[in-house]
Amino acid sequence: MDSRIYPWQEHDWQQLQQLRARLPHAILFHGAEGTGKTAFAEQFAQSLLCNRPDGGGHACGSCDACGWFTQYSHPDYRRVRPEVLEQGGADEAGESDEPATKKSGSSSKQPSKDIRIEQVRSLATFMNVSTHRAGLRVVLLYPAEALNAASSNALLKTLEEPPPDTVFILVAHRIERLLPTILSRCRKIALGMPAVPAALSWLQTQGVQDADRWLAEQGGAPLAALDASQAELAPERDALLGMLAKPDAVAALAVAERLQKTPLSQLVSWQQRWLYDLFSVKLSATVRYYPRHQKALTALAARVPVARLQQALRDAGGRRAVAEHPLSARLFIEDMLLDYAAIFH
Repeated sequence: MDSRIYPWQEHDWQQLQQLRARLPHAILFHGAEGTGKTAFAEQFAQSLLCNRPDGGGHACGSCDACGWFTQYSHPDYRRVRPEVLEQGGADEAGESDEPATKKSGSSSKQPSKDIRIEQVRSLATFMNVSTHRAGLRVVLLYPAEALNAASSNALLKTLEEPPPDTVFILVAHRIERLLPTILSRCRKIALGMPAVPAALSWLQTQGVQDADRWLAEQGGAPLAALDASQAELAPERDALLGMLAKPDAVAALAVAERLQKTPLSQLVSWQQRWLYDLFSVKLSATVRYYPRHQKALTALAARVPVARLQQALRDAGGRRAVAEHPLSARLFIEDMLLDYAAIFH
């Protein structure tokens, strides 16, 4: 099995090989973040361009085409993704594919998080040139939900009249954010969440301590769990969860002071998972993200009405949208935690 395919993807890879006889012009891989979809799609793209794929459909890794592909210089391959990923921004959780491109000089302009219309239009020249060695031409685009309205429409026009010998590979975490007309022109392939034993086994081979805890916190996504375990934020997470388990205004202020240098989006994410667990315990007595805190979650769920939990979840979603640009980190955290403490009183 190729090293770029994760153990839990082998069955999906075998199923995918059945499409090779009659390749669709557009394939959309979709599923949860942190499960290896981007690496899977890149491996498939490489295998389509490889001169000598093996019996299992994997790229050989040693021919000229594979060499060009791994250097991102294959004449028949284009990768379309937001500018923020080119400059080292967050990719699919735990799924960065190569070191960020180094940029000379400095600029105050924030890299775009969208796939812009210019990027899609630039494919026209690429697709109007004959393919190298009369082979296939492959375009990999991810994450597909980064397409804005203009670039979505530009891509749709291409998919409606696809050029010959061209395969579009799209990767999406949330296919409901894509235009229905784009979805209708793609062969959709769901890449499911790995079974827990397989995910835990892989995390343990990566040297992750408390693998079960990290995996649960990331909703079962092993690459996201690996990434989180390496972020060295466990003390900050535990401090926040400690306050959430014992909500108190004084504790909220103390924790806000301690955590003011922690990325705010991460703090909001932790709280959103906690609130989801509270809501889940309230309705079905189940815990998804923080099973080690089930006792505290059960006790707290008994103290708060469903309507207040629903409002707290909506408030957390609103905070997530503005967490990147707060006026004051400390005041942002204080407001978040004091509002949380208030729902129990």
